[in-house]
Amino acid sequence: MSLQCPACNNALSVMDVSDIVVDVCIGGCGGIWFDNFELSKVDEQHEHVGEALLDIERNPHIRLNNQEKRPCPRCPDVKMMRRFFSVARKTEIDECPSCGGIWLDAGELRAIRNEFPDEKSRKEAFDRHFQEMFGDKLDAEKQKSQETLEKARKAVNVVRFICPSYWFPEK
Repeated sequence: MSLQCPACNNALSVMDVSDIVVDVCIGGCGGIWFDNFELSKVDEQHEHVGEALLDIERNPHIRLNNQEKRPCPRCPDVKMMRRFFSVARKTEIDECPSCGGIWLDAGELRAIRNEFPDEKSRKEAFDRHFQEMFGDKLDAEKQKSQETLEKARKAVNVVRFICPSYWFPEK
């Protein structure tokens, strides 16, 4: 069964790239469909398998409307969600909430591969972003927890002083 391009409605062609099979819009908009978890095999620069997908033949006269919600090629009754690929917030992708597949427009795979040289730098960027968003709140909650713990310790010490036999029962 041939899939339809969600961007330009062209028939997608199957392309076998090493250990993954993707659907590409050759001669159309140049987009690529990745089934669930396939993109992670080609999204970094050192993953040479992905180089074959960087320059899909496309029709330069095709203009796409990126504001329009697109149907999933695998789940035609489901509209894909547009989201940023990473915390770098440079590249928007379309993802199916049902099957987890990802649609990349022409040039988006190259942009994704250029965001981070490797998984380590991607994790570091995420950690920085998380700290910027939640660091102050987490620090405040940690301080509250420390204060609560200290109050509880003081209360226990008072109880131990008042009721030492409770803590040290006679045998």
